[in-house]
Amino acid sequence: MEDSDKRLATQIADDLWLLDTMYQGEPGVIASYLLTGPDGLALVDVGSGASVNQLLAGVRESGFDPEQIQHLVLTHVHLDHAGASGILTRLLPRAHVYVHRIGAPHLIDPTKLISSATRIYGDRMRQLWGEMEPVPAGRITRLDDGAVLRVGSRTLTALYTPGHAVHHLAFHDAARREIFTGDVAGVRLQGMDFVRPPTPPPDLSLEDWNASLDRLAALDAVRLFLPHFGPATGVPEHFAQLRHHLAEWGELLLPAIRDNAPDATLASILATHADAQVARASHGMDEIAVRRYELATNYLMSAQGYARYYRKYHPELLQAAGAS
Repeated sequence: MEDSDKRLATQIADDLWLLDTMYQGEPGVIASYLLTGPDGLALVDVGSGASVNQLLAGVRESGFDPEQIQHLVLTHVHLDHAGASGILTRLLPRAHVYVHRIGAPHLIDPTKLISSATRIYGDRMRQLWGEMEPVPAGRITRLDDGAVLRVGSRTLTALYTPGHAVHHLAFHDAARREIFTGDVAGVRLQGMDFVRPPTPPPDLSLEDWNASLDRLAALDAVRLFLPHFGPATGVPEHFAQLRHHLAEWGELLLPAIRDNAPDATLASILATHADAQVARASHGMDEIAVRRYELATNYLMSAQGYARYYRKYHPELLQAAGAS
């Protein structure tokens, strides 16, 4: 979590660059990945409309011309990963978008996505996420589970991995035993060994998420590429910790959800519990670590995700305690 070098681009393999979108001016929170090679420049996830300039500057810092980008590969359509897609297809004449078919309509017409996010962020929408422009339908390829992409110098297989979002894909590079995970592998900032679950509404499903982790774990990968943030090794331990925290947070919040506690109270319960864990894992940089984890996936949305999950999928757990 060092801040001595706030580079926008860091080379992490001969054909792969980590691009820092500098979310809200903060390094090490939201990443994009630039793949290079004979099958065309590709970005895996693209950040939000608010960080387009930083993203393109990172591409240039890597030594490449953004106008040569041919592939925008999206793990899911949440604003922090896909919000810049429409702007980029307008600015980059060769860029084509690849996304799960459930997510594609939200890129073609982002009205519902923007409306849903506005209910959460209100007047802060533009500041946090900038503009989200539509992506022309003719520049989208809808992906299903098992689709194979040739981008850069890699062959990536799309794996349907719901739990965090119903339109979520991870991309497996079998030759290198690496996975571009999206958010299904959680949030683990650089220099940290704490894996935080990103559990926003409306799609959280612990059952689906654990099944997705089962699928990824079976691949025996040696490295994960996280959008929050950067490469992660120790893959079995990483997945085990994420599973533990997904269950732990649910168990922690369930009594308060049962009592119809307000969202702010639920968020406070999570913060009191998890900030202490972040501080212990931060090697003396606890204030920076706590701030960046909260930027990557805030407690209020995480709590709202669990509340919706229990009410939608497990009302019997609420009714069993006499909740209405």
